[in-house]
Amino acid sequence: MANVVVVGSQWGDEGKGKIVDWLSERADVVVRFQGGHNAGHTLVVDGKVYKLSLLPSGVVREGKLSIIGNGVVFDPHAFVAEVKKLKEQGVDVTPERLKIAENTALILSLHRELDGFREDAASNSGTKIGTTRRGIGPAYEDKVGRRAVRVMDLADLETLPLKVDRLLTHHNALRRGLGHAEATHEAVMQELTSVAGEVLPYMDRVWKVLDDKRRAGERILFEGAQGTLLDIDHGTYPFVTSSNTVAGQAAAGSGTGPGAIGYVLGITKAYT
Repeated sequence: MANVVVVGSQWGDEGKGKIVDWLSERADVVVRFQGGHNAGHTLVVDGKVYKLSLLPSGVVREGKLSIIGNGVVFDPHAFVAEVKKLKEQGVDVTPERLKIAENTALILSLHRELDGFREDAASNSGTKIGTTRRGIGPAYEDKVGRRAVRVMDLADLETLPLKVDRLLTHHNALRRGLGHAEATHEAVMQELTSVAGEVLPYMDRVWKVLDDKRRAGERILFEGAQGTLLDIDHGTYPFVTSSNTVAGQAAAGSGTGPGAIGYVLGITKAYT
């Protein structure tokens, strides 16, 4: 099996999870390269049902390495909850089985709140997009605006407060404009430090891990979320997601070169 990218060829919900699960049996590494915890899927392995939103499908299979790439926006609290739920089902998600790119941008509660504030305001004007209110879009905005807090920042408590200040300068201006109370520095710092110890053990230089795996001849499966018609550039704009969902994002969103991709598999629904 060559390195494969699996993407949805429509608006998501095409049944990618079933195909990715089937291919993951043959892969050595499974990579998420875009999106966040806004697109869940259900896996059935050995009669057990697993519901995943953020974690790659490989986590439920022994002997597979799962990777969350830099193209993902990462909600640390959703991560902790998903890992806990899997552990209750007998799946131990260890740092040996899962790696998170050190330069992955974080989703915080203020992103989720801003998502909701905007959707509520848009509902009154008839311009509602229909987001999942999970903070995906605002987190990507902060990434592009170069003010995001990233996974690696959790390890540097000297510079983290400065980065939180920069983030709040932007967000509190928006919150005031939308008629909501400002977020406090103390609350954001507490939110970050409370999960740092549970996230940092998984942090790694994912681009290096993937390059080593590729050179060793291991098979890599890139797992897309949503669908190509939800792509921020190529989809049915403005009713799209906030990331590139097309196959080309697999390279940029994981730190691998495009030459590492063997072929692309697009999944299509035959009927709705």
